[in-house]
Amino acid sequence: MNTIVPATSHTLGAASPSAAIVTLPSENSELGALWRRYNARPVRLLRTREGRALSLERYLRAGEFMGSLTSGTADDTAYFFYSAGIVAQLAMSSHLLDVGFPDMWCAKYIGLHVDRSLAYANATGFGYEDAATERLLDVLSPYWKWNSLSRAQGIEPDDGGFAADEVREIISTLVDHVAEVTGHTCQARRGARS
Repeated sequence: MNTIVPATSHTLGAASPSAAIVTLPSENSELGALWRRYNARPVRLLRTREGRALSLERYLRAGEFMGSLTSGTADDTAYFFYSAGIVAQLAMSSHLLDVGFPDMWCAKYIGLHVDRSLAYANATGFGYEDAATERLLDVLSPYWKWNSLSRAQGIEPDDGGFAADEVREIISTLVDHVAEVTGHTCQARRGARS
């Protein structure tokens, strides 16, 4: 069976944390193709209470980091893009953990590549096909390239022509979609919006 059962929207009530996602991806499945593309070890997805709790924790951390996109240091382009990568990765990992990816697997095979997070999320029922978001996440990946240590080493990544307001809107919409799909509350983010 090559189908993934996504978490329900919070407007419909979140799926039971103990509900299992059934996935036995074949070589021809979307997940199978991603595992080959990124040279990742296949993993069986199983929703657990622990994964659900960690998913909520990551979602809340994404909300906390949203403030870094509106702070005074957001004028520093590299810091701003680094922060956007952190928020996106926390949000996307919230979905991935919720559908049953193990945290250690994500750390090893996704790391700081937010573009991979979106690809794996969409392969597991996330349903977020947006060209501007995909292009931004490609620009951000891996987001370590935007940190101050990378700049000190002379790494100067291309911002892809994204304006700060456009990045804020894309990331905010992405985080809102994570809330809708996972059923996590948006309450923590209300204070982070400008």
